[in-house]
Amino acid sequence: MPDLARRFATVTAEVEVTGDPRLSRPRVRGDHTAPVAVLVRAEVRAVEEHGGASARTRTPVLMVVDAEVPAPAGSTEPGGDGDSARASVSAARGTPGGRAAWLGLLPSIRLRVGGRLAPASTGGGDRKAAVLRVRARPEPRIVAGPSRPQRLAGRLRAGLREATDGLPADARALLPGLVVGDTSRITPELDEAFKETDLAHTLAVSGSNLTILLVLLIGPPGLAQLVERRGLAPRLGLSLRATALFAGALTLGFVIVCRPDPSVLRAAVCGAVALLALATGRRRSLVPALATAVLLLVLYDPWLARSYGFLLSVLATGALLVLAPGWSEAMRRHRMSPRLAEALGAAAAAQAVCAPVVAVLSARVSLVAVPCNLLAEAAVAPATVLGFAALATAPVVMPLAKALAWCAGWPAGWIAGVARTGAALPGAEVDWPGNWPGALLLAAVMVIAVLAGRRLLRHPWWCGLLGVLLLLAVVQPVPLARRITGWPPPKWRFAMCDVGQGDATVLAAGQGAGVVVDAGPDPTRVDRCLRQLGITRVPLLVLTHFHADHVAGLPGVLRGRTVAAIETTWLEEPVEQAEFVRREAAERHIPVTRAVAGEERRTGPLSWRVLWPPPAARLHSSARTSPVRPDAVPEPDGPNDASVALLVRTGGLRLLLLGDLEPPGQQALLRSPAAARLARVDVLKVAHHGSAYQVPELIRLAAPRVALISAGVGNPYGHPAPATVAALRAGGAMVMRTDRDGALAVGGEGGVSGELEVTRE
Repeated sequence: MPDLARRFATVTAEVEVTGDPRLSRPRVRGDHTAPVAVLVRAEVRAVEEHGGASARTRTPVLMVVDAEVPAPAGSTEPGGDGDSARASVSAARGTPGGRAAWLGLLPSIRLRVGGRLAPASTGGGDRKAAVLRVRARPEPRIVAGPSRPQRLAGRLRAGLREATDGLPADARALLPGLVVGDTSRITPELDEAFKETDLAHTLAVSGSNLTILLVLLIGPPGLAQLVERRGLAPRLGLSLRATALFAGALTLGFVIVCRPDPSVLRAAVCGAVALLALATGRRRSLVPALATAVLLLVLYDPWLARSYGFLLSVLATGALLVLAPGWSEAMRRHRMSPRLAEALGAAAAAQAVCAPVVAVLSARVSLVAVPCNLLAEAAVAPATVLGFAALATAPVVMPLAKALAWCAGWPAGWIAGVARTGAALPGAEVDWPGNWPGALLLAAVMVIAVLAGRRLLRHPWWCGLLGVLLLLAVVQPVPLARRITGWPPPKWRFAMCDVGQGDATVLAAGQGAGVVVDAGPDPTRVDRCLRQLGITRVPLLVLTHFHADHVAGLPGVLRGRTVAAIETTWLEEPVEQAEFVRREAAERHIPVTRAVAGEERRTGPLSWRVLWPPPAARLHSSARTSPVRPDAVPEPDGPNDASVALLVRTGGLRLLLLGDLEPPGQQALLRSPAAARLARVDVLKVAHHGSAYQVPELIRLAAPRVALISAGVGNPYGHPAPATVAALRAGGAMVMRTDRDGALAVGGEGGVSGELEVTRE
């Protein structure tokens, strides 16, 4: 398989699905989002090269299924299980038919597909020897349905999803992930929040989930062999050995329902070793149980030796067994309450041991991981127990399952709220070298911090002072950050955020308020910028057009802020991005209106006039009746030429914001009645990231004192064009750009003699 992949061979393969299909994360490429595909973990059992030899094998691959690939057809053989397999797709809702069918495939289903192989990426330790991009021809076929245990597990998981349908968005997405590791509803934004706060382990079913269920059955492990044992087992009259057998069956069912992922297998094998010790009456030792689990699992599946998820799972468990008890005892000796000491010791130990590996994977260190884990820990157990109760009752009594899911939704919503709040803090994470030398450096820092922490525990005042300093570093209050960094400047009126290759700008509209023009391509970066500027209220969000580099960051603008209205252009292209904006607005009940040339509005110290685009009716009328008239308005040549252009006044400053207007739109703007208002502006937001396609007459008419360009570092388009920068400077403008200068803020006074202040972040 790797040899075929290196040759990008076209093959026909028989594959067995080994994991839950999932959608790829949407990524912005230029002005569009990359198409979302279905990703399926599978094993190739037989492969035949086009026009070549065939072979039987057992090789893990990642199948990539694009939107145009049809749903796999059922088996045409007598007694085939294609129909039953195809029936399992009902769980995948809200997606096109073919994609929904692929998302509904269960592990153990066998398919015959055609496609092209490609080499697998070497990083991340993923379990795949190649990537198989499935083609529409030959038509994919189901050759064997899922096994009975997987079919039962699929029904249970589908029942849990149905039971959670009526919950709030975060709880609906998170609860199946907490209970059975079903992350199909987790949005990229929520997933990123869990990663930034190091709470991602709650989305991967692990030993903690199984421990909660076993403790519910056998009570505290330390009392499991004693007469005074607790839990449900003694109340049900189960003997010690019957309890072990029952717990073993529970563990097996847990693995089947939650899928045999590395963390689930590690938890199950470790639990099985402990249960064997319980059944034989021998004294248990959890560290040897963990070591045995690791040894058996790596011998059974050597791919786990390359899995970062498995490594983190084992490290965290080892830290809880080896370090956490001693750290908790040390804190109890310094008069900390036992429960708080135990929780803090566990969270700190797991974070200290896992942080170097996390730094390698994400090139950052979370400063809020320990408090966020402490706050979330109390909600994990009730959410898990109630969620499993809903899972078990859904096939029998759905109303009861919905009631249990509603109860579980409260702690699940709390966990999601902790993740979102922690990730939103300005200093939630610190950049760190994402390599093994960086990991060794962080490990050394952790060792020094632990050694210093022992001494600090003897000096409560120093502990309190360091805690306050850490809190200030994480929260970064705007007045304090302004004094230390000079950003944002105290009297800024216009700011251009550094969001990479895209646009996001802000007009100050009073204390904590700002009119936002475009949202950029990245929700995290625009949210960070707005938080640094202290923006909590957005009277109006203007999306100049629907290209992804202007609207994909919309969730970041909406995160934790009051947005009164959204205004857009009338040309709703690309269609998928326009639908995305409408969907995000509808979920938060935000009205969406269309900007029309001539519209004038005011809020706080701001006033502005919409210069472009004219009403759609006028465009179409001009095109029909007078296509050759010099003042006729041309049809927009794509979304860029339908961009909303604004002339803004604030504190004596005049700002011209041109969106992504191309030369035809710029020329039409020059011929419009609004042209007389454009002479000698103070600030020009250069159109289309400073591309080479500019109208020199418009630049000469505007004659800006300052020209600001939003462009990404090393972008493949060559933005800004040297010719555009030269033309702006020749007209007397000071040119500043985000790819070199970072975020920019403008203040001061307008007019020829007024002082204009431009500040870099």
